[in-house]
Amino acid sequence: MSEWTRLLLPPGSTVRDAIAHIDAGGMQIALVADDHNRLLGTISDGDVRRCILRGIPLDAPAETIMNRAPTVVRPGEDRDVLLATMRARHLHRIPVLDSGGHIIGLETLDELVRPSERENVVVLMAGGLGTRLRPLTEERPKPMLMIGNRPILETIILNFLDCGFRRFFISVNYKAEMVKEHFGDGSAWGAEIRYLQESERMGTAGALHLLPEIPDHPMIVMNGDLLTKASFGSLIDFHNSHQAAATMCIREYDFQVPYGVVRTQDHRLIGVEEKPVQRFFVNAGIYVLSPDAVRLVPRGYYDMPMLFEQLVQMQRETAVFPIREYWLDIGHIADLEKAHGDFGVHFE
Repeated sequence: MSEWTRLLLPPGSTVRDAIAHIDAGGMQIALVADDHNRLLGTISDGDVRRCILRGIPLDAPAETIMNRAPTVVRPGEDRDVLLATMRARHLHRIPVLDSGGHIIGLETLDELVRPSERENVVVLMAGGLGTRLRPLTEERPKPMLMIGNRPILETIILNFLDCGFRRFFISVNYKAEMVKEHFGDGSAWGAEIRYLQESERMGTAGALHLLPEIPDHPMIVMNGDLLTKASFGSLIDFHNSHQAAATMCIREYDFQVPYGVVRTQDHRLIGVEEKPVQRFFVNAGIYVLSPDAVRLVPRGYYDMPMLFEQLVQMQRETAVFPIREYWLDIGHIADLEKAHGDFGVHFE
C-alpha cells in the first residue's frame, strides 16, 4: 500500500487547497477526512479538471466537487477482486477503511499491476521555422533552443520518459540534422526515437501521414516548443475512459478588456462593467489520437484543428482535457525569457 497521510485534506478546504494536495501527494487524489481520519469523500484529478471546465472558482469549498460516496475497500481484500473493481469502475485508487470508516491505506492500480512502460507512441512536431524567435532560430531550430541546461525538446522527452513513454517519432524539417545528431536513436536516454522527415511545410498534423505504420494504441501528438508538467499518463487514461476518437488538451486563458464595457438596450445605457476579465479555453498544442483518427490525415499540408473539425462533422467522440499544471508556449522572445526564469522552479 502507498503512503496516504500526505493526501489528507481537512474539511473547509478550498478547491485550490485540493489541487495543492493532489500535486504534492503525487497520487492524483485527495482524501477529505475529519480530525480522526474518517473519510468524508475523495477529490480526484479528474474532479478538479471537470471543475475547471464548469467554471467553478478555485476559492470555492472543496466539498462542492467532492465525491461523497467513493468506492472503498476493507483491509485484506483479494488482489483479483481489487483489480476487477478498479477496471469495472475505471478507478486507479481506492481508499482502504476499517470498520469505523477510518482511512488506513490506499490501494493503487499502479502498484497492483506495475506496468513497465506505456505502449503509446509519442509524436513531437519539431519542423517549424521559428520565425518569431529570430535571430535566435537562424542558428538552430526552435525546439533545440536551450532552456536551463538542455534543449526544449530534450526536456519534453524527459518528461514523457518519467511518465513511462518510451517510443517517439520526431517530425523534422528546418535544420533537421541538428535534432538528429543530438538525439540519435534515443538509446542514450533509454528511449526509441525515429524521425519523420518533412520535405515541405505540412502543418501541425500533416506529418502524421509520414508514419511508417499506424500504431495499434492511441498516440500523443505534441508541439515541440511547449514546456509543460502536464500529466501525460492521466491524459491517456482520460482519453481511453471516454472512448474518444481524439482528445485535445486545452488551457484556460484570461483576457482583461482595458476599458469599461458598456451594455445598451436600443438607445439606453443599462450598465457599465469596468475592465471585465474574459475567460476562454484555448488549444494547448497537445493531442491524443486514436488509430482511426490518424487514418483520416491526408497527404500534404494539414493542421490539427482541421482534423478535429472533420471528426466533429463525422459525429465522432471528441474530448477536451484541461491542463491545470505548468504550461508555456514558447512563441516569442518574452516567452523564452519567462521559460528561463521558470525552468529551475518546475523542471529541476
